[in-house]
Amino acid sequence: MSSSTLSTILFLTFVAATLGITFWASRNTKTAADYYAGGRSFTGVQNGLAIGGDYMSAASFLGIAGMIALSGYDGFLYSIGFLVAWLVALLLVAELMRNSGKFTMADVLAFRMSPRPVRTAAGVSTIVVSIFYLLAQMVGAGALVGLLLGITSAEAKNWTIVAVGALMIVYVVFGGMKGTTWVQIVKAVLLMGGAALITVLVLAKYNFNLSALLGAATEASGKGAAFLEPGLKYGTEAQGLMGKIDLISLGLALVLGTAGLPHILIRFYTVPTAKDARKSVLWGIGIIGTFYLLTLVLGFGAAALVKIPATDTAGNTAAPQLAAAIGENFFGSVGGTVLLALIGAVAFATILAVVAGLTLASSSSFAHDLYAHVFKKGTATEREEVVVARVSALVIGAAAIGLGILAQGQNVAFLVALAFAVAASGNLPAILYSLFWKRFNTAGAVASIYGGLISCLILVVFSPVVSGSKTALIKGADFHIWNLSNPGIISIPLGFFFGWLGTVLSKEYNAAKYAEIEVRSLTGVGAEKATEH
Repeated sequence: MSSSTLSTILFLTFVAATLGITFWASRNTKTAADYYAGGRSFTGVQNGLAIGGDYMSAASFLGIAGMIALSGYDGFLYSIGFLVAWLVALLLVAELMRNSGKFTMADVLAFRMSPRPVRTAAGVSTIVVSIFYLLAQMVGAGALVGLLLGITSAEAKNWTIVAVGALMIVYVVFGGMKGTTWVQIVKAVLLMGGAALITVLVLAKYNFNLSALLGAATEASGKGAAFLEPGLKYGTEAQGLMGKIDLISLGLALVLGTAGLPHILIRFYTVPTAKDARKSVLWGIGIIGTFYLLTLVLGFGAAALVKIPATDTAGNTAAPQLAAAIGENFFGSVGGTVLLALIGAVAFATILAVVAGLTLASSSSFAHDLYAHVFKKGTATEREEVVVARVSALVIGAAAIGLGILAQGQNVAFLVALAFAVAASGNLPAILYSLFWKRFNTAGAVASIYGGLISCLILVVFSPVVSGSKTALIKGADFHIWNLSNPGIISIPLGFFFGWLGTVLSKEYNAAKYAEIEVRSLTGVGAEKATEH
């Protein structure tokens, strides 16, 4: 049996199992709380696994392994950044968000402010961030299928992206948060198991001597000692000062972005207590930290054992190729076929679980924030909200499919870093100000979200990401006006600045509401009641 046939069987088995979970969840999804927050019925351990499943995306598995395989030390910066970011989320956001909100990020922001403008801004920002993140998953899906099925034509990869998009829409429309959470838990177990298996086999080949592995990777890379030193990809001499600034900008986006990601923030509402929220983040950190240590071996193992084809300039197929190579080394051609199929199916599961979480976050925000509170001014029934959430999942999924087709050729970890920059610029300043600044008001919240979001998007549009580089989204065009690939170093401070400026220019101030949300954020009293009065 060929690897493509076997991987297809394994993948279809996973899809069938998760569709079964989704169908079961749909029968138990009756209220808005069920659809948005899984009825707040998950334990800290379950939610921790789901957080890991939600966070360990195609960027983590495919993108980082490829980045390390191609760029050595510099590629591992993504693993470090993604992991450290969880400390920010744990210390500043997780418990307070769980205590203060109900279903979405906007519940916290709108509590002591004029709800309609704040919910509009938060809803728009949530959808934009989610679509940026969805791009990476779609690109990963195209690259993966191309490798597993031997597909090289762009048209076939495009149809793959369409198929993945259709599946994610089914998960969200029918399963809601309950179905999506269980899919993420299953996927987290599969991904950790698959990554651990490949890691053990790679280390076994080098007698569990990490130094021998790094030496083999260095030799095979053709880049000499520079492969294990900083400066091969970021902050190089050729890039000059702008390259060093871009590296700092990337680090800021990675470390601060997680605390502003909508699909991560809504996970804190699925547990019954603040204690469970803390426990879920700690479990998430443990799972995610272990996984990112494994990516070190996966990346350098791919550099040592795999010849990444010239057609895969972003390195997105490094991990599956490593699985095939190490399986063949230990178990012959059959072993290589089985391991490639297994890792390919796990990677597919990874993509499906993450896109389901992202689509749920954005569609929930549209239904709960924009439709129910802005368009209907709080008069919508729970049933209407859930129907609108399901319809918006269709629309957002279609948009992600179209943009994912355009973005093929980009490294998926790089695309996720852009999503982190958008989240850290538009969402994080407003969240932190709202939780910790007594004077913060409606004008500040709106200015913070729109100011950070728009400045980040403008910086991206006129950067080498969109035009003027080999991997640009728009081929053959060049209208970039600076060489900053990640805008975080400019757009994140601008988000905080606009929030401060909007606040001090407005006379609005509600001391009683701040006192109430301060008590709620610290104790959780009233967290499940209506978040506006």
